[in-house]
Amino acid sequence: MDKSASGEDSGSIDWNTDDELEIQEYTTFSSSLTLATHGTEASAGNGGENSSAIVSDSKLVNHFVGMGFSEKLVLKAIEENGGGDTDSILNTLLTYSTLEESPPQQLCVNSDPIFSDYDENLLCDLSDMDGWSENETEDSTSLSEEHKRLLSLESTGSLSEKEKMLLLLAKMGYTVEECSIAMERCGPEASVVELTDFICAAQLSREADVYLPDDDLKPRYNGVCKIKKRKFFEICKKKNDPETETIRLPNPMIGFGVPSLQLESISRSLPDSAIGPPFFYYENVALAPKGVWDTISRFLNDIEPEFVDSKYFCATARKRGYVHNLPVQNRFPLVPLPPLTVQQAFPLSRKWWPQWDPREKLNCIQTAIGSAKLTERIRNALERFDGDPPTSVQKSVLDECRKWNLVWVGRNKVAPLEPDEMEMLLGFPKNHTRGGGISRTDRYKSLGNSFQVDTVAYHLSVLKDMFPDGINLLSLFSGIGGAEVALHRLGIKLKNVVSVEKSKVNRDIVRSWWEQTNQAGNLIDFDDVQALDGERLEEVISYVGGFDLIVGGSPCNNLAGSNRVSRDGLEGKESSLFYDYFRILDLVKSIMHRPA
Repeated sequence: MDKSASGEDSGSIDWNTDDELEIQEYTTFSSSLTLATHGTEASAGNGGENSSAIVSDSKLVNHFVGMGFSEKLVLKAIEENGGGDTDSILNTLLTYSTLEESPPQQLCVNSDPIFSDYDENLLCDLSDMDGWSENETEDSTSLSEEHKRLLSLESTGSLSEKEKMLLLLAKMGYTVEECSIAMERCGPEASVVELTDFICAAQLSREADVYLPDDDLKPRYNGVCKIKKRKFFEICKKKNDPETETIRLPNPMIGFGVPSLQLESISRSLPDSAIGPPFFYYENVALAPKGVWDTISRFLNDIEPEFVDSKYFCATARKRGYVHNLPVQNRFPLVPLPPLTVQQAFPLSRKWWPQWDPREKLNCIQTAIGSAKLTERIRNALERFDGDPPTSVQKSVLDECRKWNLVWVGRNKVAPLEPDEMEMLLGFPKNHTRGGGISRTDRYKSLGNSFQVDTVAYHLSVLKDMFPDGINLLSLFSGIGGAEVALHRLGIKLKNVVSVEKSKVNRDIVRSWWEQTNQAGNLIDFDDVQALDGERLEEVISYVGGFDLIVGGSPCNNLAGSNRVSRDGLEGKESSLFYDYFRILDLVKSIMHRPA
């Protein structure tokens, strides 16, 4: 779970940062891809079904008209692209409208308020990668040649799957090099939406560096591409207004209390149908779209969510909501207590930490990190001044440090967190995600999506006296085993753990931890919650003798504030898996309460 600053001294820091690197309106740029993909069903069907094709074309027209394009342009673009490829249609529409609305001499003049303060020398196509990039980009000539090579292969029909994806992204206006880096970082199974989200987050990091110019930047003018991206902003801001989507969270976010601030009187009543065992514990991002937590609560016995920011448990923020039927009295924290400030967590940084950086807590741990190129630009900018830099430069540097969780490691030198440092901040043992062929990219991704162990352990601590002989755990969406690690650190014996996790990398991490900690119980793992039906659950329950606790945090892909592409709430492709958590919980209760 994410943790933020301690309550008292955090006034100068925006602790409303959402959990997946919220770049706010900047990231809306990439949301055009979701808008494009929603209509891809239009061309499916048999050749003889003319009426179906007409209805499909009508839906396609309405889809793009709803995005703000004129019907005339939409029909023209559909005719030009053969009617079915929505990505190509959207690209054509943006080109048409851009050329119609913009005089040629103004193509590279940026009048959008989002960009109005930025250096005129920034690349029109935002092609430099600031997030994740560890390799320098190639020059425009080599990229152009690579693009030509892909187009040549396309004409012969000899493209591999990877090359097809590269060409698709290149046709959307991205450079082949940044597409290649995104595919390398996100993995071969990444979707178009995931890849474009990655590229845009990286691009926009550079775009925000008003006071950190790169002396070596050479502008490349591609005005149509730039204005098309600005149009993406406008379209997506209409579709996704964050002011109307998010909920208002309690302040402070301490739920039923935290170790440093116990509530004097805690009382809540649960409906009879919610009283355990089995106990259940569900977690997800707090800053979800409006109505999401109402729905989650309604499905889970109308239990009110407990919103907690892990800044009260460690040195980093993680705003999460929890719905559970656990007792809330007599909780206790893990000991030893973790560091509660950045300086306590990283004592060597004190020597280099400037007085004008007031951070005591880090923002949410993300799945992406700042690049070496970004940290180099920060160092170069600061070294231009003998003493403290001007206020404007301080602000720009602090914005980047907060966005990417950069820490001071030398004079004028900042660096992103290393995976083992993230493990420490999130409460995992050292090297928990290391080894066994697991890449650094996988480690960052797995840690960014994990529980914050100290927070979860505080909530689960009430189980220690209730189950002195150990516990049977059903862990849905296990990730890297945050709940399992929390229970182990509490001294609660794990008799049987049934772990369900889609990612093989994460399953390997949990299996490795299980073996390294010499667990005496049984670990049974499955890879798909949707395949866990009544019949299989009956077999498992018969084997383990029933579950004492059911833990899970379904994917937040369609809930997190940084997702301006498919922030569809619980109806989104990934986040709709919440209903499988409810389905499995209901099945387990039915099976366990069935008369023998």
